[in-house]
Formats: sequence, structure tokens, C-alpha cells
Amino acid sequence: MKIVVLDAKTLGEVDFSLLNRFGEVTVYPTTSDQQKLQRIKDANIIITNKVVIDKEAIDIAKNLQLICIAATGMNNVDLDYAKQKGITVKNVVGYSTESVVQHTFAMAFYLIEHLPYYDTYVKSGKWSESGIFTCLDKPFFEIFNKRWGIIGMGAIGKRVAQVAQSFGCEVVYHSTSGKNLDHPYTHLDLDTLLATSDIISIHAPLNEKTKNLIQKEQLLKLKDKAILLNLGRGGIINEKALATVIDQKEIYVGLDVTQKEPLPKDSPLLQIENRDRLLITPHIAWTSIEARERLFASIIKNIEEFLSSN
Repeated sequence: MKIVVLDAKTLGEVDFSLLNRFGEVTVYPTTSDQQKLQRIKDANIIITNKVVIDKEAIDIAKNLQLICIAATGMNNVDLDYAKQKGITVKNVVGYSTESVVQHTFAMAFYLIEHLPYYDTYVKSGKWSESGIFTCLDKPFFEIFNKRWGIIGMGAIGKRVAQVAQSFGCEVVYHSTSGKNLDHPYTHLDLDTLLATSDIISIHAPLNEKTKNLIQKEQLLKLKDKAILLNLGRGGIINEKALATVIDQKEIYVGLDVTQKEPLPKDSPLLQIENRDRLLITPHIAWTSIEARERLFASIIKNIEEFLSSN
């Protein structure tokens, strides 16, 4: 068996030597489109996180039997063509739930409590010069008794709901499919959720129903000082509209995902004036040490199960 890992750098410090028992392993930190075809042409098993395995790649890889996606989303593989060619495709689910939930609340509290302002206030020496024991420059609210709206009530959305309730929040949600309605929380239409929630977190996939779901019209419906978090997929919030509205209206936004990743230097999100209203992290919500360990263990299990059944 020849196993090729195409973008090992995206998984961090995992022990790729654990794959050696399955055959000959070649590990590449990253792989460009120009490098991809040469690297996979003799592979029996491909492990990819974001490298696209399309029809051309599948045709080049004449010996390919298994594609392991080091993620839950499978949109980087031509699934129909792989099935047509008799190639098995396996992804990994459930490995990052706790990590994403934790990052959701980290982003929320960072924005709600204006933590960068207060950290700078102390370290700049302003507190030392103030003459009083505290600082009230940036008032913040408690999330207790506030409404937390969730867009996308899958496994992550459900867990966020549980944690939010433990803080005393009222939880409401919106199903983007219109079908996922069997939950012990109030389901609201999108406009009502946006207009009435104090904190809104997005945990939905990107599809035809969610692309540009949040545009200028929707952003303007948000309450003043509302918190909007996107931990689903870039493209759900229209970034150009967000860059405009965030300078017009006092809302606070946390993004862990963007339409293009990494974020282009000419992105309108990097041009806003009220930078304290926007927190962007580089798609790290899924990356806790434990989550990546679970992810790699699941990849190994997927290979084991495939080989044992063939």
C-alpha cells in the first residue's frame, strides 16, 4: 500500500509514523495544484484535508482505492466520480465539537467584555495613572437572562445551546433547512432571531440555502451591541456587506471562517475603521490538541476498517 498525506501541516504535530504499519507512507506538509497530480499518481490511499481531489486527480491516480478526508466536510472531493470509479471516500465526524464550542464562547466573551481594550489599558500604564481601582470605559453586559440565537442546530449547535443554558441564557434557533425542528428550544424565522437575540452564533454548513444568508439587510436588523459569531463556514455572511455595516452600526462580530482562506490582503474586512468591533481568528476553532488527536485516530480507524473489509 502506498499512502500519501497531502497537507500534513494542517494537522499539526501528529505522529504520522503510526501509518507505517499500513504500507509505504509519504508525507507532504503542503501540496499545490501543480504538485498534486505527480504526488498521487501511484497512491493507493490519499489523506487530504483541503487539497481538492477532482475528476482529473482521480483519473491520474490509477491505483487509488481510498480517499481519507481529514475533516467532516467532503466538498473537496468529487464524490460522484469517486463512486463511479469504485473508490471509497471516508471523512471524520464529531471530533471537533467540544473544541468549536469552547472557541465559540471564547470569542463571545472576548467581544462582550472588550478584553483587548482593558488589556491594553493596563499594559499601557493608563490604569496605573488613573488613581482609581477600576475602569468603566467600556461597559459590558452579562449573558445571564440574555437571548442566544443559534443558526444551525446540528451536533455543535446543540452543544452550544446546552452551554448557553448553563449560563442562564434563553436559547432560540433557526433551522436553515427548515426540517431540523425536533429540539426543546423555540424555533424562530431568521429575521425574528436576528432582531431579538443578544448573541447569535452560526454553526451551519455552506450550501445553496446558506450562501450569503446574512447580507446587509439582515445585518441591519441586529440589535445595537449585538454579538454575531460565525463558526460555520465562510460565505454564510456576506463579507462586503459586513465591512460596511460594522462601521455604520455598533455590532460586534467574531469570525473563525472566511469566504477565502487564508484571508486575502485586499479583503474589505481588513479595511474597516472600527476594528474593535471585529474579531477574526484563522479557522482555529476545530484545532484543540484533543480534537486533532481524535481526528487522526479516526483516520487510522477508517483505514483499518477499509483494509479489513477488502
